[in-house]
Amino acid sequence: MLLVIDIGNSNTVLGIYAGQTLKNNWRIGTDKDRTVDEYAMLINNLFQLSGLQFTDLDDVIVSSVVPPMLATIEGLCLQYFELTPYIIGPGIKTGMPIQYDNPREVGADRIVNAIAAYEKSKCGLIVVDFGTATTFDVISPDGSYQGGAIAPGVGISADALFDRASKLPRVGFSRPDQIIAKNTVNSMQAGIFYGYVGLVEGIVKRMKKELAETPKVIATGGLAAPIAAATNCIDQVEPFLTLEGLQILYERNRN
Repeated sequence: MLLVIDIGNSNTVLGIYAGQTLKNNWRIGTDKDRTVDEYAMLINNLFQLSGLQFTDLDDVIVSSVVPPMLATIEGLCLQYFELTPYIIGPGIKTGMPIQYDNPREVGADRIVNAIAAYEKSKCGLIVVDFGTATTFDVISPDGSYQGGAIAPGVGISADALFDRASKLPRVGFSRPDQIIAKNTVNSMQAGIFYGYVGLVEGIVKRMKKELAETPKVIATGGLAAPIAAATNCIDQVEPFLTLEGLQILYERNRN
């Protein structure tokens, strides 16, 4: 079995693949202060709940946008799994040309998402990933990564509002019944939710204007489904896009 690990700024997502089939997946908080032993204990508990053991693993592949975490996860793989992980970065065969001023600057998660999305669709694409930051990535019809945009994520934006406006309460992210709200909580929810929908629509619209062919828009990440339900600019939601991309990259690099 293959363990795929995507380390994000807020959350780390793990998945177990048997061949091309995703058998299990988990989401845990990313904590740079956890030790190798603490991560081993946490992941072992998740495995046991699913009837798995570390000895069931044949390989591990990791992508990370949190550099301090790489040494910890690599230590985990070596010490507890007795496996040397594949790390997404220089030296990994992606099969996708990167048309960026400095290809090393592109986050591993963005490339992994682009590869998975293109493998699924084989057409021009905009991939929107709702994470700590919200990224917009463009892939050409011939399968090259063209670049994109990075915006603050919903959580970052909402936290700034709560922190800087002392009289406003902290509210959850949800879609209100109407945008003309009648109380402070619903007013904040309307502004946060529909403000973010407007951000996504605006960036996607401007990207499409710069492209010769109309792309398909795929969304992933924790907030992809509620945002997609409120707009017609997203064509498809793929909740496990990053994990699928890691599995594809593993197959391209295993030999």
